[in-house]
Amino acid sequence: MGSKSPTGEFAARQLIKKRKKFRWSDRYYKRRTLRLDVKADPLQGAPLARGIVLEKVGIESKQPNSAIRKCVRTQLIKNGKLITAFLPGDGALNLVDEHDEVLVGGIGGSRGGAMGDIPGVRWQVITVNGVSLKELVYGRKEKPMR
Repeated sequence: MGSKSPTGEFAARQLIKKRKKFRWSDRYYKRRTLRLDVKADPLQGAPLARGIVLEKVGIESKQPNSAIRKCVRTQLIKNGKLITAFLPGDGALNLVDEHDEVLVGGIGGSRGGAMGDIPGVRWQVITVNGVSLKELVYGRKEKPMR
């Protein structure tokens, strides 16, 4: 440790106390200990959540790309919060309707953030009415009528 650190036979308690104090200057330790990321997370720390589709939206991709990424505004069942979830796959927008029940999960960006060129979208749709969106896109399964 530094020159200001206590040394000697009986210094262990003081060293532990000092280390505890200085750990709070570590950004990641502080956020993890105070659970700030979990509190701000609409999924409340869970990997997946169910929601109801409210509307379909197109989001413009960031520079240097030029596209309209197809997304859905979803209201989570567990807490009523609104999130925007990305629809992966060609033609996935046609397979999802309003009032469908979807399962959303993280999109895989760094530290739970947005992925790629889709600004502010941190989740993607995994299933629609209990059927995998991937299977629906590939045409292997039919969407159940509710």
